Parts: sequence; structure tokens; C-alpha cells
Amino acid sequence: MPGAVFGAGAADWRAELARRVRGELVRDAPLAPRTAVRVGGSADLLVRPEDPDALAALLRAVRELGVPLTILGGGANTLVADAGVRGVVLRLPQGFGEERREGSRLVLGAGAPTTRLWIQAHAAGLVGVEFVAGIPGTLGGAVAMNAGTTLGEMKDVVTEVELATADGAGFVPAAALGFAYRTCRLPAGAVVTRLAVTLRPGDVAESARVMQEDRDRRRRTQPLDRPTFGSTFTNPPGDFAGRLIEAVGLKGYRVGNATWSDVHANFISNLGGATARDVLALMALARRKVKERFGLALETEVRLVGEFLAEELEALRGE
Repeated sequence: MPGAVFGAGAADWRAELARRVRGELVRDAPLAPRTAVRVGGSADLLVRPEDPDALAALLRAVRELGVPLTILGGGANTLVADAGVRGVVLRLPQGFGEERREGSRLVLGAGAPTTRLWIQAHAAGLVGVEFVAGIPGTLGGAVAMNAGTTLGEMKDVVTEVELATADGAGFVPAAALGFAYRTCRLPAGAVVTRLAVTLRPGDVAESARVMQEDRDRRRRTQPLDRPTFGSTFTNPPGDFAGRLIEAVGLKGYRVGNATWSDVHANFISNLGGATARDVLALMALARRKVKERFGLALETEVRLVGEFLAEELEALRGE
């Protein structure tokens, strides 16, 4: 019966998962080193399934045992709570799932870094993924948040996404996932395992030049010398979150060991030893001040994962 095992004793469900699932299972795994901003507590159990069959076994087991499941990509836009994450944190290995090329169509694994997209495209003489330059994380995470830049976004090239659930796996058309600005609608409990992209033949050298130009721009305009999860808030229609945060005087403002960057005001930098509480305090302050001055409610681009305190979340929501 779902929910019957989880909470009855950590040793019970973790031992049962270890018995059922092939792969790497790490108890009390620190998550801060696995996120770009280097903040947060530990996972009860971090699981890297060995192959699709092992993933299927894991998804069936957590459903049967009532164990919470959290999916972690490259941690590029993720803030983990100081108290950590209860249940299972799933992270797909880089080589998970079969990859292939069919003309201008590439099928890639969701656990691979985003760089694999343009590397495989250029190797095949294909272009159209210049926007990927400088975007950190994994391809699965890039799909989940419809990652992109002014040059384009994932919805421009993704045609199908393979989703795995406890009931099986299969490709679904991208149009069914409701891609929008920095988001898409994934079914509850579904894991992105592979993605299919359709590109076009073109000048690979010119594509590489555009990508390098974009990387150079990022180095000049973003605080890449310290841990950061990138843009904290999405840009409101017709404006920029960084401009609004700077306008209310928070550029360079510090709480604990976290600060709004003095290079780009929509980036939070970890100065060393920052906590999720520090980061949330900065986010809550920015939302409140921007709302008071401009009447705009900034929306978070960062995904919050784990057991945050109620008062922290209330402050962020402005309650």
C-alpha cells in the first residue's frame, strides 16, 4: 500500500530500494556540491539508476512504498533547502539511454550535459543550437525549464521527449508539453530520459563563431567567477528583472554569505558558505521592493527543492 513504508524507519525503505534497484545509491548524500550555487543540505538517498530497466524498477518501488521522489538534473537553476530533501533524489547518469542520429534528427540522453547538444550537432554538420552556448546543466533540465537565451530556446529545436513513469516509457510530441517561457508542463512523476531535436545543415564554423561570441558576452556581463544558479527571476514582459532589482538599490546587497551580484543584479552569488536561508532572504527582499515600487511581482526562475521553513516561503511569497 503506498505510503506504508516511508516514515516507518529510514533503514526500511532505503534497504528495500537497494535490494530492488541496480545502480549507485548513496545515503545522506550532500547536495550542495551537486548544484551550481553550492548551497543546501543532503538527500536521504541519491540514486543513479544503471539503465532504463533500473529506472523503471525505481519508479515502481517509490510508488509502491510511498517514497517522495525529486529529480535533479545538473543543479544549474536549483536551490536546495538547508534541511535537505526527504526521500529519493534521482539523477540520471551522463550515458543513460541510447543515442542516435537519423539525418537532421538527433536523439540524446537527458543526463548528458547541455554541451553535448551542440557537439553532436556540429559533428553531424548541423546548426540551430547556438543558444546552448554557456547554458549549464543537463539536457533533461534544459527541457524541463525550456532553457534558452536571446538566440533561441529548447522549444525551437525539440520535437519529441521520452518520458518514463512507473507504468512505462515512451516518446511524446513536444507540442503536448506546453513549452512556454522558461517552463514546460511535464506530467506529474514523469522523468525526462531522452529528447529528440530536429536541426538543419549549415555553416558549422559560423555557428561556432556565434557561440563563442555569446560565451564572451556572458563572461563580460555575468558573475561567473563565483557559484551562482544564473538568473534568479524571469524577465517580466517588456522589462528585465536585473534592471528592476538594480533600480530598487539591491545590486551588490548582501545577506549572510550570499549577495546580489554587482556585475548583474539578477544573479545571486555564493561568497562562500552561503545558506539557502541567505539566498531566500535576498529573493524575498527583491520581490517585496520591486512590488512596492513598480507594482510588479517577480516570478522565480530558480526551482526550490526540499524542506524549506514555512516562514521562509511565506516571506518569498510576500505573505
